[in-house]
Amino acid sequence: MKDTLFLDAGGVLVNPNWVRVAERLRAHGVAAEPEALASADPLARRELDQPELLRAAGDRAAGWVYFELVLAHAGIPLSERTAAAFVELREYHDRHNLWESVPDEVPGALGRLRGMGLRLAVVSNANGTVRALFERVGLRPLVDLVLDSREEGVEKPDPRFFERALSRMGARPERTVHVGDLYEADVRGARAAGIEAVLLDRAGLYPDADCPRVDSLRALADWLQQHG
Repeated sequence: MKDTLFLDAGGVLVNPNWVRVAERLRAHGVAAEPEALASADPLARRELDQPELLRAAGDRAAGWVYFELVLAHAGIPLSERTAAAFVELREYHDRHNLWESVPDEVPGALGRLRGMGLRLAVVSNANGTVRALFERVGLRPLVDLVLDSREEGVEKPDPRFFERALSRMGARPERTVHVGDLYEADVRGARAAGIEAVLLDRAGLYPDADCPRVDSLRALADWLQQHG
């Protein structure tokens, strides 16, 4: 019987504020619409989901690989103008966290998961601001623990990050499930720590994945009720 659920933050509980991103791009003369960026987002995440690209995305010197991929899939070429917009967005992200949009399903889904008797921990590769972000967007009271990789000095897929979360929660790996949106970081990392992993695949881009897939947190709750 599962009694603990680990959740990724970005792509699961929060998304980039595409309105803010589009506004900054337009301020530098780059035509961009929030809807186009949001539509490009899952394609960029899927392309990013490779070990070498994830390592680059985690390296500050390598630039914002993920956001560059979003622009590419939205048909927006990289330029000095996009680079200038990224500088401003990075400054905002470093202070406040740009992943500040909460999908409509999230609060209710977290309430349902808690109502099922699950303890909830956020296990996020982040920049040291995710706890303050969750307070700001109203999600912190809905989970029991928030772990930020910058604060912990270790990040997914390193199993030590998951093991640290298990220790903080007083949880056992065989009674824990982790859900995330990146196979390489979330599924491989959780499995390395002995934790069952579920892939949140909202756009259906992982048809051959060798793990359970769900397309929403509501579907995750249904899956847990059937398999928990």
